[in-house]
Amino acid sequence: MINGIGASPGIAIGKSFVLPNWEWEMTDQKIDVADLAREFDRLYEGIRTSKFEIEQMKDELREVVGPAETTIFDAHLAILDDPAFMNEIQGMIQRQYKAAEVAVKEAIDHFVAMFDLLDDEYMKERALDIKDVGNRLLKHLLGAPEITLPSDTQPFILVAKELSPSQLAHLNPQHVLGIVTLSGSTTSHSAIMARALGIPLVVGLDIDEMEDDPFQTGEMLVIDGSEGIVILDPTPAEVDRYGELQKQEREDRQRLRGFANVQPVTPDGKKLELAANISSLKELEVALSSGAHGVGLFRTEFLYMDRQRFPREDEQFDVYRTVAERLDGKPLIIRTLDVGGDKQLDYFELPEEDNPFLGYRAIRISLDRTDLFKTQLRAIVRASHYGQVKIMYPLISSVEEVRAANRLLKEVMQELSEEGIPYDNGLQTGIMIELPAAVQIADLLAEEVDFFSIGTNDLVQFTLAVDRMNEQISYMYDPFHPAILRMLRMTVEAAKSKGIKVGVCGEMASDLSALPIWLALDVDELSMSGHAILELKERLLHTCQEESRALFAELLRCRTSADIHDKLKAFDASVL
Repeated sequence: MINGIGASPGIAIGKSFVLPNWEWEMTDQKIDVADLAREFDRLYEGIRTSKFEIEQMKDELREVVGPAETTIFDAHLAILDDPAFMNEIQGMIQRQYKAAEVAVKEAIDHFVAMFDLLDDEYMKERALDIKDVGNRLLKHLLGAPEITLPSDTQPFILVAKELSPSQLAHLNPQHVLGIVTLSGSTTSHSAIMARALGIPLVVGLDIDEMEDDPFQTGEMLVIDGSEGIVILDPTPAEVDRYGELQKQEREDRQRLRGFANVQPVTPDGKKLELAANISSLKELEVALSSGAHGVGLFRTEFLYMDRQRFPREDEQFDVYRTVAERLDGKPLIIRTLDVGGDKQLDYFELPEEDNPFLGYRAIRISLDRTDLFKTQLRAIVRASHYGQVKIMYPLISSVEEVRAANRLLKEVMQELSEEGIPYDNGLQTGIMIELPAAVQIADLLAEEVDFFSIGTNDLVQFTLAVDRMNEQISYMYDPFHPAILRMLRMTVEAAKSKGIKVGVCGEMASDLSALPIWLALDVDELSMSGHAILELKERLLHTCQEESRALFAELLRCRTSADIHDKLKAFDASVL
């Protein structure tokens, strides 16, 4: 048994296919000065062909994994346009008279080595992106063939030293049982895509004590993407054991489908609405099939990505209206544009900032670029005529921001009235509570809006000053820190005291361990991935609100996160 990191859950049992390294060694081939123009033509043709292939992959995957994950390929396209990368290549061709393929290979090696030296897991993953894009360009310059995978009639477990998103894009998820990579992390682009495709993945294997090539094509493997375990040449007993676990997973998924139309009510009568976070129509269908009460968070930024310009009003309106109509009267909370930080738009140049997560982003951009904001508000307000639409503003830190946003909303409503365009006059507005400042003035903010939605991801990061993507300190990212529980209580109490509804739309909403906290606080709605709704609903049906309140009183007396985790674990065991 080899230990690794579970990056995408699920169990796979089958024979391996070891992917050869997609790299080339070449001599330092020189060219004549008279051949410079021809080398540049070869380089530019290779770039054009590479871009065309990447765009094709993005289009093919969009319907499979949704638009959010296909933005990975925008990063690959950006590399081919990156001045630093391309100038390095062009300089070696023009000044050192190197063949185009040699210049590309040396540029890849230079940037990959530079990023690998950085003590930053995110930058190491970007080195893999550069290698992926560079090797694609090399393939065209060298006329090398694609590596062919086994036939679709032969399901296999793919094994690779590392796996790039473009390699993963060529896989048929129905015939890839699982994936094993010797390197990688749970935050890599490939891991994100594997989870979206539902393929079990184990990364970062601990093979220091093993031979150089521990895997051979055709070997039987068992992988557990939840526990991060790989078993080479498993015994019949191990195959039987994991086969039973695999069967249990399938039965659990089938059993949970039976809860789709069951009302989410605790044994002692507390009803907790379960809604979905979505960014595409495909995710909406998953949510509806899981019995979602509505959409608690529509991430509109993905309408702005995967394109070359800002979406027009009618383009946005068509999407919002379609979702509203598909929900057939169920609530639809549309979050206004939330870009900046880690979400960039290729066609919208944002200023370079030392701390982009604390800078020009979300509502701050909207209030600065009122032309863009009013276009989106017009589309949302028009869509409100076709369903129970609500507007939610992100990253609010002051009453002034809410009032400024609502003033623009009133302007839009007045314009639409003058144009004779129908809309819901009772359109509700809400805000994300994701900053400690918002928590501290939650009572004031509650007088300005109709509802709160707690964004636990950013709230935890900002409260604890922890970047969860930073491997060195990610262990400090703890949603069950005593400070977080107190902030949650303050927020909900402020909302309840002013008579407005409060929901949760961060990752804590789908965390089974956090359910008694939400029941104790008496929140109105939890919004999560459509895939998580049924499992949480099952737990809700067996969890009493009164017992949850007693537990939460104990949690507030805890002095450490460890004590809180222990009490939650014991409570979970009593419910199961």
